[in-house]
Amino acid sequence: MPPKLCQLCNETRAVLKRPKTGQHICRECFYYVFETEIHNTIMEANLFSPGDRVAIGASGGKDSTVLAYVMKVLNERYNYGLDLHLLSIDEGIRGYRDDSLETVKRNQQQYDMPLKILSYEELYGWSMDRIVEQVGRKNNCTFCGVFRRQALDRGAANIGVDHILTGHNADDIAETVLMNIMRGDIARLGRCTLITTQGEDTIKRSKPFKYVYEKEIVMYAYFKKLDYFSTECIYSPDAYRGHARTFLKDLEASRPSAIIDIIHSGEAFEVRQEVKAKAKAQTTCKRCGYMSSNELCKACSLLEGLERGMGGLAVVRGRCRGLDVAEMKQKDR
Repeated sequence: MPPKLCQLCNETRAVLKRPKTGQHICRECFYYVFETEIHNTIMEANLFSPGDRVAIGASGGKDSTVLAYVMKVLNERYNYGLDLHLLSIDEGIRGYRDDSLETVKRNQQQYDMPLKILSYEELYGWSMDRIVEQVGRKNNCTFCGVFRRQALDRGAANIGVDHILTGHNADDIAETVLMNIMRGDIARLGRCTLITTQGEDTIKRSKPFKYVYEKEIVMYAYFKKLDYFSTECIYSPDAYRGHARTFLKDLEASRPSAIIDIIHSGEAFEVRQEVKAKAKAQTTCKRCGYMSSNELCKACSLLEGLERGMGGLAVVRGRCRGLDVAEMKQKDR
């Protein structure tokens, strides 16, 4: 039986079956459709303007590594005119983040992008290893998620960028939709499916991989022989998200379009006005100056709990340890 030809070019032998569409295609056509679909997402959402300074949240994993590579390719191919940077957060997890940051440093050289690394220890006075020692593994991902989101905004302010890109893919977003439904947090559905949200001050945060399947990211990295770190975080197996991920994989096995279908369902949800009205007005944290809907932002509230557990030590100078937002903008300029 002769080998199957690519269903797109009808010239070259097919080497893979796209998880997203089921098409049998050749390697070059896979590269083209993968990159072009991301470009189309960027253009349809009008994500950038020429001259934007853009930080790519780089962890060393497959998603952020492929994102950095593809953004460099598209920026040059389509003349986006972007000033691209790598921004990494060191959570302080021995044997995981310290190793993955070595990958990020190699990516810096491979993609010729400036790199900034900020640590939880520097910003908050705590590493994730110390936090887990204090609180255990059951709720540690709550701390990491809150701290990481704020750390990215502070890092972006530090290097003066307008926009943060994260490697969240279609699987991640579908999982978040499922988690919000399972927790009854319907009010968050509209926000979790947005391709762009607003962070601290005017810093935008976007997900160019919103409609990209995780399996295709892995295939792209494999065929392109990209340098990425593949070990899972040692604290994540106990995370609640894992249950949504397992459920989603079961759905995908029987219906590959389930991932995109769930995202579109989240986009189509209409939340009643009285549910929307429950959201509190945004103000600023009285300790660190970060945006918050309460007197203390989530990071400072978590820090207060940690410090009380350490004998009532006060948060350094009445705020999150490290630099406040205004100071971060002035530093290194």
